[in-house]
Formats: sequence, C-alpha cells, structure tokens
Amino acid sequence: MQSYAMLFDPIFKPRIWGGQTLRTHFGKALPPDVRIGESWELADLPADKTRIHNGSWAGKTLAELSVEDRRRFFPDLSPTVPFPLLIKLLDAQEVLSVQVHPDGDTCRRMGRGDPKTECWHILAAGPDAAIYKGLMPGTTRSQLEQAIEQGTVADLLCRVPVRPGECHFIPAGTCHAIGAGLLIAEIQTPSDTTYRVFDWNRLDDRGQPRPLHIGEALESIHYNSSPEKLTVRTEGILADCEYFIVETTFARKGQTLTLASGCTQVLIPVSGRGQIANPDRSVTAFQPGDTILIPATMEGKMQFDSDGQILLARIKAV
Repeated sequence: MQSYAMLFDPIFKPRIWGGQTLRTHFGKALPPDVRIGESWELADLPADKTRIHNGSWAGKTLAELSVEDRRRFFPDLSPTVPFPLLIKLLDAQEVLSVQVHPDGDTCRRMGRGDPKTECWHILAAGPDAAIYKGLMPGTTRSQLEQAIEQGTVADLLCRVPVRPGECHFIPAGTCHAIGAGLLIAEIQTPSDTTYRVFDWNRLDDRGQPRPLHIGEALESIHYNSSPEKLTVRTEGILADCEYFIVETTFARKGQTLTLASGCTQVLIPVSGRGQIANPDRSVTAFQPGDTILIPATMEGKMQFDSDGQILLARIKAV
C-alpha cells in the first residue's frame, strides 16, 4: 500500500461558550441545538482519537495502525508514541475562561498533567473581538492571588484586539483567554491539561460555577514572561517553537503546489477548494476547514480549484 493524503472525522466538543458557527462557516455536520465550541480535527489523545475518513485506512485511528506501517509511512515520528500534534477549530461565541497550560517542568514538579504550547490562527472575528494574552508586566503571584479573591483578574490581563489572518503564539505558562466572537484554528502539542484561573463569574447550564484550578494555575504561570515577546504574524512563518513550525501559503485558482516529502506535515485549508494527487493515482479532495495529514514518505501535488490559503504545520520534536 502506498501513502496518501488522509482526512479525518472530527470529534465535536460541546462547550458553554460555543455555538453553531462551524456549521455555517465550514459546513460541519454539528448536532443541532448544541453549543459546539471545539472541533477536534486531528487528535491522538488517550480518550479522544479521530478516525481516518478516506482511503485504505478509513475507519482506523492513527493508534490502530501497526508499528510496521507507522515506521514505513511516518519514519520521522516514533512508532510507539501518540501523534505529536492536536489540531482544533474553535467557535467562541462567548469569552472563554482565563486559564493557563503547564510546561514540562511544571508537570514534572507537580507530578501530573501534560505540557501544552499552542498557536491561534484567527479565521473570523467580530468588530470588537479581542484575546487576553499574558499578564500585565510586573504582575506578581501575590497580586494575581489577590485579584482572584477580589474577582478583578481581568484588570491584570493584556487585552489584544485581533483581526482575521493573525496568528498568535501562546507558549506554555502564558495566562490567557479567547474573547467572544472569534473563529480560530488552533495548532498545539497533544495535551488537554487546562487550569482555570477565573471564569467571569459564569454559571453552567445547571446554574453552577465551573470548577477552577487556582493552585495548579498559580504554580504553572510564568510571571516573568514578557507579553511583547508573544509573536503575532500574518504571513510566511507564523509560529516557530521547539515542538512545531507553522507557515501559511496563498494559492491562485489553478495553481499547483508540490508537497515536499521527507517530513510528516499537517495541512489546514483556510479558504479555497481543490484536490491532492496521491502516489496511487487517487485524489483527496479538500475544502476549507479540513485537516489533511501528509505522511513523510508521500510525494504529491496540491491543486487549487479556487483562490485559497493553507496553513502547514510540521513537527520539530517527538
């Protein structure tokens, strides 16, 4: 069997802050009347594994592929560890909680959790949309503790207006929140460890506040990090860290892009439709909002049937 460009069946996650924009914007088959905040497009976590949608491996998860197949088609990745990226689409109809994800040292120090570094590519944004990215310079742990007690955490956050096309890098240890009215493509390390600091005094569907993780969050935050160093880019290389590199490419109708072999890649079409020619002469058709896994051993061509933009993520550490 030859390698080919793989699509996946997403896993939809109901969230109190979600909506139905993934249906209206991308045509996702969301369950009706459910606030879907996250579509896990490519996941290989213990409790959440997306299944391959097309081709010879249709219906299988990446974890269900044999070690021999993984060695053959993904020689740049370890055949015995989970896939090292998690790809999501986020629909934030309301503001998300103020939260933080731990880094590796914090996880080891606390003896639990998985590190998480991510980047957010803004796909759509309301006129006053913003994110909260980092603490105000000079904020100390004791000041944050006091703000949590007083319900004034928002006063210590850096509020950043955003617009479509921007990519914001959020390394582990950054206190952050996604604001309302945003549609985002999130590329991250494979972790679901999230510690909530503040939830805007919001109640869930049962009239109860959602759990906070104040002790873990205070231990995980990097208080000396500078918000000015959290990159914002709109073209070329969007994010470049020890775990992954993300770049963007624009293509015109009828243009063909040659997919470089030798490294496993994930493609996310932001706009534009087209198809990828596989080595076995089959084609993988794509549309905006798809997530496409390109094995390292595959050589192929991507042709656009309309003007479009694509995000490309490559793995740097396994």
